[in-house]
Amino acid sequence: MVRKRRTPLPGAGDGSESRELSGGSDHGSQHNTGGPTASQQQRGGYQGQGGRNRGPQSGRGNFSGGEYVGGHGMGGGRRGGLSPSGPSRQPIPELHQATQTTQGRMHPPTMASDAGSSSQPPESRETAQMLEQLSIRQEGSIGQALQTAVPCSSKSMRFPRRPGKGTIGEKCIIKANHFFAELADKDFHHYDVSITPEVTSRILNRQIMKKLESLYNKSHLGGRLPVYDGRKSLYTAGPLPFTSKEFNITLSDEDDEDRSGSRRGEREYRVIIKLAARADLHHLGLFLQGRRDDAPHEVLQVLDIVLRESPSTSTGYCAVGRSFFSPKLGERHSLGEGLECWRGFYQSIRPTQNGLSLNIDMSTTAFIEPLPVVEFVTKLLNRDVTSRPLSDSDRVKIKKALRGVKIEVTHRGNMRRKYRISGLTSQTTRELTFPVDEGGTMKSVIRYFSDTYGFNIQHTHWPCLQVGNPQKPNYLPMEVCKIVEGQRYSKRLNERQITELLKVTCQRPKERENNIVKTVDGNRYNQDRYAEEFGIKISRSLARVEARVLPAPRLKYHDSGRIKDCRPEVGCWNMMHKRMVNGGHVNHWLCINFSRNVQETVARDFCSELVEMCRTSGMAFNPEPVLPPTSGRPEYLEKVLRSRFNEAMSKLRPIGKSVDLLIVILPDNNGPLYGDIKRICETDLGLVSQCCLTRQVFRKSKQYLANVALKINVKVGGRNTVLVDAIYRSLPVVSDEPTIVFGADVTHPPPGEDSSPSIAAVVASQDWPEITKYAGLVCAQAHREELIKDLYKPREDPVRGTVDSGMIKELLVSFKRETGLKPRRIIFYRDGVSEGQFYQVLLHEVDAIRKACNNLEPEYQPPITFVVVQKRHHTRLFANNHADERTVDKSGNILPGTVVDSDICHPTEFDFYLCSHAGIKGTSRPAHYHVLWDENGFSADGLQSLTNKLCYTYARCTRSVSIVPPAYYAHLAAFRARFYMERDTSDGGSTTSGVSGGRGPIGSGGAVAKSTRGPAAGVTVKPLPAIKENVKRVMFYC
Repeated sequence: MVRKRRTPLPGAGDGSESRELSGGSDHGSQHNTGGPTASQQQRGGYQGQGGRNRGPQSGRGNFSGGEYVGGHGMGGGRRGGLSPSGPSRQPIPELHQATQTTQGRMHPPTMASDAGSSSQPPESRETAQMLEQLSIRQEGSIGQALQTAVPCSSKSMRFPRRPGKGTIGEKCIIKANHFFAELADKDFHHYDVSITPEVTSRILNRQIMKKLESLYNKSHLGGRLPVYDGRKSLYTAGPLPFTSKEFNITLSDEDDEDRSGSRRGEREYRVIIKLAARADLHHLGLFLQGRRDDAPHEVLQVLDIVLRESPSTSTGYCAVGRSFFSPKLGERHSLGEGLECWRGFYQSIRPTQNGLSLNIDMSTTAFIEPLPVVEFVTKLLNRDVTSRPLSDSDRVKIKKALRGVKIEVTHRGNMRRKYRISGLTSQTTRELTFPVDEGGTMKSVIRYFSDTYGFNIQHTHWPCLQVGNPQKPNYLPMEVCKIVEGQRYSKRLNERQITELLKVTCQRPKERENNIVKTVDGNRYNQDRYAEEFGIKISRSLARVEARVLPAPRLKYHDSGRIKDCRPEVGCWNMMHKRMVNGGHVNHWLCINFSRNVQETVARDFCSELVEMCRTSGMAFNPEPVLPPTSGRPEYLEKVLRSRFNEAMSKLRPIGKSVDLLIVILPDNNGPLYGDIKRICETDLGLVSQCCLTRQVFRKSKQYLANVALKINVKVGGRNTVLVDAIYRSLPVVSDEPTIVFGADVTHPPPGEDSSPSIAAVVASQDWPEITKYAGLVCAQAHREELIKDLYKPREDPVRGTVDSGMIKELLVSFKRETGLKPRRIIFYRDGVSEGQFYQVLLHEVDAIRKACNNLEPEYQPPITFVVVQKRHHTRLFANNHADERTVDKSGNILPGTVVDSDICHPTEFDFYLCSHAGIKGTSRPAHYHVLWDENGFSADGLQSLTNKLCYTYARCTRSVSIVPPAYYAHLAAFRARFYMERDTSDGGSTTSGVSGGRGPIGSGGAVAKSTRGPAAGVTVKPLPAIKENVKRVMFYC
């Protein structure tokens, strides 16, 4: 069961190391004017600044040795910069507000009017310390340095207020899966709960408190109906008759569902309930009215717990985070290998501009099938293994799947004791013995079960399960165990299971909306006794909200094509009669086929058609490879790659050339081949590669070939298209001065991997004003660390001493190298951040950007806009009338470009929902953009319009995408970097078993075996291998 955090509000391929983009010879220069020059128009195509963009002289700075030297800070005046190193006790130095550079408003985080309350999660002590040391510069006049405010408390930092609502676009009414709530004026009281002896299970805690309520509700609790979070907090609507009281509660073993393997009998618990605080509903009212900036998290938490109380205490529901799952909510579906999926619903109370709303959405997740363990293992291995011993790989797979799973025994009649699996024995059941007395008399497990229970073990060639305390494991034969129902599977699903899960979860918008409404009706919130006790009423109708549909931007293609520019319709377009605006060059290429089903003639024909598609699309592509296409066996992949590359280079090196592209044909089921190719090519050989699956080689679909051509073009340094608004310098804010757009993401290892590092990726635009090409950097960091540690990173050089480096600095230098300009604005789109992490990420990462800029040049502080991009939220938007074809796309979803910045958005802060893409299957998920820092003075229309237009510049397809491309590219880069890591072939932990390692079957005594499994605390993160310099310069992660 996922542990619920107490305070925070509810939240919601390919990659690279470092690279700098270089200009191609096919890219001309452009004067800094309002549009294309006459000479460019005569040449027949848009010639972007692929090489040196000689922009306005005021934007230049001297460049020496890869760093900025001299020049004044951007932003219309001099200002003080951050010192490279602050006081030693200060983990994050103060943030400074950059000087205003335009006549537009600035929207930095504001100071709270009341310091007595906070929008910050109280459990974030580290953030609180940083906030206490934070000083915010107040806005001053243009050209003047900003004065530092007196350091404020951790409760006084606020995110930018909404700069008004947007007006661009066609207005419409849509529906959202929010149900507005009414709240009566009642006093909420918070009580601390202490249970002795301490209990770690929420299930058992709830059983204790449930019995306490049943015994003392009328006598000691004053008839109140409390709600309990399962941990340390109890809430009531009104005071209890005491401020502190002690209770003694006795539970029988039958009440205790979580005491796996413990001794039977009754157990007594001492419960102390003590008044802690009184929730301030007046604060909530002011916040919802926009008269206070800080959210009353305590009150919102109480409301969430109240509405969760009924399903949390009901039998048949399994709580996972903020979702509840049950077989009674829909038919179970098998996912294969012993797993099934259950349907459920997500719910969360949220503050909005229209008051409180309950966000309800449909959920589906994987559970372990409640099968006999022998049957589960048969399904897991997908074959009959009862007649032969298990292989070592079988044991590893079984151990990974069953570790931590709760089982019940079936060999003792009605006495179904429950245990949790800690591992497998290394010996088979027939080999296992254990001491039965202090004299060391040994007894076999087979004999023990026969003598004690009259049970004859059949699968003696299988290992036993080790259950109970991992340090003192007991042995249970698999055939006497059955998996307990209702256990969520939290490890990684394989591709086949994911496909099956998606088939179940994929619901068209109308179907999903109906299921949500049915869920709300079925939950009967207005008849819920807890909701009634706390005065909460929930609407039964979906919220109707105001929305606007932003127009699609015009896209520029090369003038040599029949169609020179186009405006996409419903988020889609194609390459027919169009040529890439800047076609890349492929003069020397190779093809290697690793698929046994593809003959050399088929591979040769496929390559010919792909080359022809690239040429038709506008690339300069040599039709003849350096060497004829060849075939290789997958098991010799690295040897084949190296030998073919060396053979090609022996012909090219004498003439000063190198291989531009490697085309690889892979089997449809290629396992680790794809990742190995990318790792070897990009970190060892210095090759850009394009992999194609066997089924696509045989189909040779024109659409597929066109999409592959788009990817190849950007991998070799070309551009597919640019925004017409970018050419004519009419994009909001970013077109008036040199601007660099960043995207950042951190991907974490899947559940069940205890030691794998997290991967951080940052990309940044390398052309201006087009904002189309992006350089990317990646790094490994500590396991599940969300803050990007290498944005700014001082390192020790044996010769130069302390050297300041990091991702931001390298990307800024690369931008200067490619454009000849220093960025005068920074836009930073940050993906993968939950609401509870907003403050920490903002403080750490904006500060790192500030340090990197200051390190490049004293007083160089371009204004920053920091925007969080969220996709893992549960807001869904539906057409008001599903039958009106004018308001939906082909999939039944709302139209691309639909933006919402009212009604269901934050009461005061600058956020909006944007559905920038057309749906394909299922219900579209809008992206949620939340501005945490804004020194560039964006209006609502400005940021919404810019973000929507950028979504049409994604390089890999002719569709608008669901999140802004720099954030998308960062995700691809982080995903690619996982292939650079060494594959872990271990089973993730082991336990000792056998004569000296365990206690034997249940009820016997023996020695202790220490488990090696656990989180990797203090593990040194191994750096990723460096990517070759020539590969860094292109968008190879596309």
